[in-house]
Amino acid sequence: MTISATSAPSSAQAHLGNGKGAASLGNEFLIQSRETGDVLPEPSTSEGRPADKAQAKPFAHFVAGAIGGMTAATLTSPLDVLKTRLQSDFYQAQLRTLRASHPLPASSSPLLSLPRSALMHFQETIQILRSIHVHEGWRALFKGLGPNLVGVVPARAINFYVYGNGKRILGEHFNYYDTKETPVGVHLTAAAVAGIATGTATNPIWLVKTRLQLDKSNAAHGQGRQYRNSWDCVKQTVRHEGIRGLYKGLSASYLGVTESTLQWVMYEQMKMALARREAARLADRTHVASVWDDIELWGGRVCSAGLAKLVAASITYPHEVVRTRLRQAPTVSIGDGMVQMKYTGLVQCFRTVWKEEGMVGLYGGLTPHLLRVVPSAAIMFGM
Repeated sequence: MTISATSAPSSAQAHLGNGKGAASLGNEFLIQSRETGDVLPEPSTSEGRPADKAQAKPFAHFVAGAIGGMTAATLTSPLDVLKTRLQSDFYQAQLRTLRASHPLPASSSPLLSLPRSALMHFQETIQILRSIHVHEGWRALFKGLGPNLVGVVPARAINFYVYGNGKRILGEHFNYYDTKETPVGVHLTAAAVAGIATGTATNPIWLVKTRLQLDKSNAAHGQGRQYRNSWDCVKQTVRHEGIRGLYKGLSASYLGVTESTLQWVMYEQMKMALARREAARLADRTHVASVWDDIELWGGRVCSAGLAKLVAASITYPHEVVRTRLRQAPTVSIGDGMVQMKYTGLVQCFRTVWKEEGMVGLYGGLTPHLLRVVPSAAIMFGM
């Protein structure tokens, strides 16, 4: 997300700063996941230098970012609800029953079975999304939206504050006073610390969101929902599990910092490749700048951002499933109307899911997750 210089021969030259601006690893904020802040890239001039404070208007950027985050959260809420439900063990059991009753016909070629399985998985995602609307009403598609909207602003504020000050303190400690000279390790360390701080401070909000999204009405059996609203969810959680209950899944959130780190490093490498290509084109005296240069630049940035998010989210996705499982309300009955947690810790949760469901269980809900986060990352990074 850069600011173009109007005097450049083409906007492609302006955005890449003659091949120098994009090659600098120290010019951008690390974009975290929603739970760790969604920090946007830092504005820079066409020469790759950080924009002046008068131009940056951090409060305006923060407000715009918060509004954008709230809008995105509202529009993608149905996919978020579906993802959370597919990550839980209850809905995975229902899905396995559905697949057992409608098995795929045998295929002699693995090359044919793979696309058929992918198509079936996508169809199941659409069918489950529709079934939520039919059986629970359209409001069920927006469960947990309140905590989601409430969590966006503090998550961004904490991440901005901790990341900015962490980068400054580390830079001063290692005598890096110029943003362009700051090594990537300083940015990654500051971003990791910011993600951990944000996840710790806002975990209760996301736990409430998860439990509301998993709270299904049992009206057909004469039972209503377990939680009336967000505040009731907080009170019940504290009453039955104590204050520690609000911090279930925090260890998995810490593990999720690796996704943002991997995404950012991959994106920067692809962006530098684009910068080298643009520099070679500008060095060619026979090249005539055209609109195709702009199309190639923007297309390359958007595709790079989307691909980086796709790969990073796919590789690190199991931590999302584990985090949801750890945040589930207690479901295992121990008699006398008492229940206890099935998943008690990060390692125990990984082992249990792997033993009972295999690798497939660790990737439940991946399709709606990718449908939600990849386009968002492509827009935020690429534009």
